Amino acid sequence: MLTISSLLFMFEAFQFEITDYFACMVELVFPEPDFKIRDYNGRPELFDVIRSKWVALGPEEWVRQNFIQWMVKTNKIPLSAIAVEKQLKLGQESRRFDVLVYDAKVQPWMMVECKSMEVKLDEAVLMQLLSYHVAIPVDYLVITNGITCHVAEKKNGTAEWVPFFPKYIHS
Repeated sequence: MLTISSLLFMFEAFQFEITDYFACMVELVFPEPDFKIRDYNGRPELFDVIRSKWVALGPEEWVRQNFIQWMVKTNKIPLSAIAVEKQLKLGQESRRFDVLVYDAKVQPWMMVECKSMEVKLDEAVLMQLLSYHVAIPVDYLVITNGITCHVAEKKNGTAEWVPFFPKYIHS
């Protein structure tokens, strides 16, 4: 069972310095969006090409979709390597990660936690992502609110904030 103490242990084990991530920010310049957007019963919806369905277009979804386009168009990550809002189990609880990127061998490689632009990226956001990481270990952990983006690279059981977005290796 996932407890606060196990999360704190994990947080310490990864040797994250929460204040250090501000020094390691990845620049985000989103490409011009080419979303399909519609009005459905007075609410905006966006067609998510990965999930192949219309989804409510809220502030967090706007960040998620722009970040995905940025990964695909700017960083050349294939759409087929990206999963969006899939369920995972944390002990007895079911949760949903925002974005999971698989490597060329179809192994989990990077997990992204998206927040709306108004949400400060803080320890609570990091802890949320780390709790998902317990269920699905990855090499890269990313938190973004569409304004700022922070990437942690995991190596040899520890993780460090890095000032770059990882390059996707296609083969």
